[in-house]
Amino acid sequence: MSATTLTQPDITLRLDEAGVIQDVTVANAISGEGVTPWLGRLWTETVGDSGGGKIQRMVEDARANGVSAYRQINQRFPSGLEVAMEYTTVRLGGGGLVAIGRSLQAVAELQARLIAAQQSMEQDYWKLREVETRYRLLFDASNEAVLLIGVDNLRIVEANPAAIRALGLGRGREFLSEIAADEREPFRAMLTRVREQGRAPGAMVHLGNEGKPWTVRASLMTAEAGPVFLLQILPVGTASAGVARQDPFNIGELIERLPDGFVVVDADGVVRRASRSFLDMVQIGAEGGVIGEKLSRWLSRPGADMGVLLANLQRHGVVRRFVTALIGELGSEVEVEVSASGASGPSSRFIGLLIRDASRRDAVPEYATGLKAELNVVLDQIGKTTLPKLVRDTVGVVERHCIEIALELADDNRSAAAELLGLSRQSLYEKLSRYNL
Repeated sequence: MSATTLTQPDITLRLDEAGVIQDVTVANAISGEGVTPWLGRLWTETVGDSGGGKIQRMVEDARANGVSAYRQINQRFPSGLEVAMEYTTVRLGGGGLVAIGRSLQAVAELQARLIAAQQSMEQDYWKLREVETRYRLLFDASNEAVLLIGVDNLRIVEANPAAIRALGLGRGREFLSEIAADEREPFRAMLTRVREQGRAPGAMVHLGNEGKPWTVRASLMTAEAGPVFLLQILPVGTASAGVARQDPFNIGELIERLPDGFVVVDADGVVRRASRSFLDMVQIGAEGGVIGEKLSRWLSRPGADMGVLLANLQRHGVVRRFVTALIGELGSEVEVEVSASGASGPSSRFIGLLIRDASRRDAVPEYATGLKAELNVVLDQIGKTTLPKLVRDTVGVVERHCIEIALELADDNRSAAAELLGLSRQSLYEKLSRYNL
């Protein structure tokens, strides 16, 4: 225990050689507890049933050696309140003893908040990685040329395959130099407006040696390296068909490959489009079996049915992680999370829903069970070791489990695991060595 803690105890008891309380001083946090009845009583009479023997040993150690070891005792106040305390007893030079105690409740609450924060951070991290993976899939498979360029130097940070095929542009190239000279200043002005106002009308520019016309729309977004402009580049006139033909994928194929169910419904909740994953969830063999049917036929949990989902969508414009159940034609019931949004423009009467099987996420108890067991071992050290060491041990347990899970998800491919964790390979190798993994 540090000197600071010793100078600011929660309870200070002055005792005679026999352990009888002569005087009591309490901290402001517990000043409301009346302790006058303790005066003149044996200290052993003011604690829980199991504390008498510990007090007797502390008194004897202090009389013999000048100071006792720290021991945990449940201090019972006259009001009936019991507080877990850690005491040490010291012999006074002029005779008598002094017992110095601190409450363990604040330490336990802090540790509980720390564990909760660590678990929340871990959950948020995996959610972020999942969202990033989904956006990467859409970015790579889009028929539309998309570029990310740095705000400061206008160099290309990322280019999707459509942009590489259609424009021959790759990472590291300076995008401004690809634009016709007399169009560069208007393009800069558009980016400045986007940066200041968040949006701006698209601009037509001529790109490359051939000087073909393209329409460029820009928006501002944040990436790991800092703010970037996201450029959507569309061919002008007949060039658009050529770009579409060069891409072996289309949005319909992409939707069919999604592991989660995807459904398009109209304003009345009638199914207009459904992916293969959704058909599997509702146990129907062909899309024709769901087209024209209301989604409420399968999504009908009381209090979380299609009507509630549509009401939330109308109120907020978007729905995220709406928890409900999907009931299959053969009687299966799956816990699902639904995200939904209505389309804009002429197709605003249609709604897209992404339906995720939440039971898969809940069916991974091995990780949580092992982590909880090791965290319980750390929690058992409260009162036996210092708070900084408890924090280090807790962080180490969580960090090692995250690395083990990442290695399992990456089939023991360390480069892939490092990417999942957002670490460099060197940093991951150092942590593997530290944890003997």
